[in-house]
Amino acid sequence: MEEINENQLNIELTEDIAEGIYTNLAVITHSNAEFVIDFIRVMPGVPKAKVKSRLILTPEHAKRLLSALEDNVEKYEAVNGRIKIQPENAGFPLNFGGTMGQA
Repeated sequence: MEEINENQLNIELTEDIAEGIYTNLAVITHSNAEFVIDFIRVMPGVPKAKVKSRLILTPEHAKRLLSALEDNVEKYEAVNGRIKIQPENAGFPLNFGGTMGQA
């Protein structure tokens, strides 16, 4: 017979969720009870962007997420080299550094 570990969590990942959602901007807000992370996709030449996904976390889970991200970035950089971050500029570049297209 197969033993069942009571501490084991069975996680289901459906096909549509497994595909993921591409985002290139995150907006983080918080209250005393929760952190909210909105993931947004900004496209060149499009003045309006939509929130593609939202996470709502307790403060404890937000801190655990921060720790997990730090750990994973360290592991990534150990194998692939340091991740370079572009210098901050005065706002998000809506044209992504290229020219604005015209139709």
